Amino acid sequence: MNTLRIIFKHLVFYLIIFSFEISFSQDNPPKVLVVTAHPDDDAAFSGANYKIIHDLKGTVDLALITNGEGGYKYSTLAEDIYGLELTNEDTGRKYLPEIRKKELEAGGKIVGIRNYYYFDQKDHRYITSADIKEILDSNIWNLDFIRTKLKNIIETEKYDFVFVLTPSPGTHAHHSSAGILALQVINSLDSESRPVVLGGTVSNKNDSVKFIYKGFEGFPVTNVSDTIPFEFDRTQKFGYKDVLDYKIIVNWVIAEHKSQGTMQLLMNRGDIENYWYFDINPESGKKKTSDLFDKLKINYYVKKEYK
Repeated sequence: MNTLRIIFKHLVFYLIIFSFEISFSQDNPPKVLVVTAHPDDDAAFSGANYKIIHDLKGTVDLALITNGEGGYKYSTLAEDIYGLELTNEDTGRKYLPEIRKKELEAGGKIVGIRNYYYFDQKDHRYITSADIKEILDSNIWNLDFIRTKLKNIIETEKYDFVFVLTPSPGTHAHHSSAGILALQVINSLDSESRPVVLGGTVSNKNDSVKFIYKGFEGFPVTNVSDTIPFEFDRTQKFGYKDVLDYKIIVNWVIAEHKSQGTMQLLMNRGDIENYWYFDINPESGKKKTSDLFDKLKINYYVKKEYK
């Protein structure tokens, strides 16, 4: 009888260990798709993306809607670098698409971006989202192609999260259009399999007025009821004597976009990446999202001692 009890106890012990190993193997790291309009927009998410990839061992892919050709006006400093008169519209529109892809992938190498999906839509001109119909009610972009390709990518890759810039009237219409199209696609998917989609903004800790995103009037898919976003703090410290932070990573990414002079003015700006929870997401997705951002608050750096 005692022998049977011992065997039984050992059997229970190994079953517990086995079930733990199964559970651990199924605890998959996060998988994220970032959908942006221009080849430098991903910098807004680069702090969180870096930590998702390097500390949580997750995956981040990027879907880029435009070819970036419209970014020629502030390319003065890049002309000597690339040996081209990029501020000439014809020259800029001809060469910037390839240049900006290389800049994007150089920044992405720092962050650890896995895949790039290029949609190569025309980056026609700067307009604010007040004139968003110029994009969404015209043939400047092939909207059916964008929706179909995005849907196929999301369904094939089965992402946990999709990040977009928050669509709003005062921002670039391309930013808002890319976000709205992604939201429309996700909203069309089966509710049980769709990823959680979050809208990104950047703020500073000392902002006197806290921005609250509620959505873009006229586009119900953009509605946000939660007045407090999930946050990634770029200033969280790590490394030797805790002197490093994730603004360094953001600066490195910005520095790669040398063809975009005004982009360089964003160096060291933005302490917090805000991630707004769109109402089209299920209530159950908040726990999953909260778990992700709780993990992003943890300092995973292994401290080293020096003599």
